[in-house]
This record gives sequence, structure tokens and C-alpha cells, in this order.
Amino acid sequence: MSTGTGETARMTLRDFQERKDRGEKLVVVTAYDSLFGRLVDESGADAVLVGDSVGNLLAGYDSTLPVTLEQMVYHARATRAGVKRALLFVDMPFLTYQVSPQRALLNCGRVMAEGGADGVKLEGASDSVLAAVRAVVDAGIPVMGHLGFTPQSVNTLGGARVQARDAAGAKKIVDDAKRLEDAGAFSIVLELLPAKVAARVTEAVRIPTIGIGAGAACSGQVLVLHDLLGLNDGFNPKFLKRYAAMAAEVREAISRFGDEVRAGSYPDDDHSF
Repeated sequence: MSTGTGETARMTLRDFQERKDRGEKLVVVTAYDSLFGRLVDESGADAVLVGDSVGNLLAGYDSTLPVTLEQMVYHARATRAGVKRALLFVDMPFLTYQVSPQRALLNCGRVMAEGGADGVKLEGASDSVLAAVRAVVDAGIPVMGHLGFTPQSVNTLGGARVQARDAAGAKKIVDDAKRLEDAGAFSIVLELLPAKVAARVTEAVRIPTIGIGAGAACSGQVLVLHDLLGLNDGFNPKFLKRYAAMAAEVREAISRFGDEVRAGSYPDDDHSF
């Protein structure tokens, strides 16, 4: 997508929907900083998601629950600095949108204004979440939904488990997706769902579905950058395909650096002034 001036135009939500309508698969990658955001952007992804999984990957938390609004604003702003073309979506952390629609609106507004987001992501489809979605959308803030395994409900769900394995669960997911669409969501992430259930959801709504562990029928797919690059090599869910083995390369590079420093061969004349 070119502006005709040699510059690449920013993606819009209309572009996002139109690509889905044309049957083009959407590519979303999770990143948390300017450098990786820039690399994802330059690689042609349609959107970058600043996920609250930053708590697991960068802060070492056991779950996403301790992640604060201030952390998400910081990482959104940092990632936005590197993302010039792709859409930028940001996870709203635990208890920043569930308490009341008014608080949800204020907190989502901060992420948009201070973090430079193009939209926010809220988990679940309870009555309180749907009320928050409506209030936020009514204020002009785009909202992405999230169904299936919702990490902020990890304690209630008993861990990262595939959801909606029975008929009742599948029906609820489909109904919840329709409710999110009716509330004004522009897209829905589907996480850890049987492929057939995710396909039913995708057929039931007009808005794009973005899968992670939800089969190939979704409108697009999302993976965390650190996972697909093989940096997070202790994480091995069934849905994850690694496209590089960078953890081993990082260890090897640092080991070589250490060897050369200890041997006195770095810095050599070529790397000295």
C-alpha cells in the first residue's frame, strides 16, 4: 500500500476488514519494544499486538495478572516508536476494564493517547466486559475481543487449556462472538479452541477472527515474536511453530564474545580507534 510519494501508508481498520473480506489471511505478531516492533513492521505484518504477555516474557511473571496499566502504556509507546505502517493493538491489563464502563473508558483512553495505540484488546464476553466494550467503542476507541482461553482468567480456567470441547461450550463461544460483534468489536482473538469451533465462530461473524491455537480457518493468525523466533525455547505448546532457533544463536554469540574477550583478541585493530 503506497501513498504515491514513495512512502508506505499506514494500515487502517478499514484495510484490516477489507483484507478479510477479500479472503486474504491477516498476519499479527506480538512485540513489546521499538526495535522488534520496527522489524515486525518492516517484515510486512498487518498488525502488531502489544500483549500483556510482556509480564511472562520480559518481567518473568507466572501469569499476566500482575501487569499494570503503566507497564502497558510504556510498552505501547515504545513499540509505537518502531511501528510506522502496521496497526498497533494493545492489551488492557487485568481489572482495568472489568470494574465499570467509566473506568474502562478512562484507562483505554490513556492507552490510546499516551501509548499511541490504534485499538485495545479486552478479554471475555461477560455482561461487564460487554458494557465496557460498548462504552469504549461509543467513545471512538476500536476494541478487539478475545475468546477461548483468556489468560487473565487462568485461575478460573485451571491453566492454559483448550476450551469449548463440548457442544455447550462451542455454542457459548459462538454466541459470545456474536455478542462482541454486536457490542462493536472490530475483531476477535480466538485462543486455544478446537479448529472446528473456531471455524464456526469465523463463519458466524463478519469481523475478522485472529487465531492462536485455533486452527487454520480463522481470518488470520497471531504468534508472539519471541516464540516464533525460538528465543523463548522453554515454551512448547502444540500450536507453536518456530521459524528460527535464535536462543541457541544468542547463547553461541555471547559465548564467542566471552571467549574473545578472555583471549584478548577482542577488540582487535579493526575494532579500535
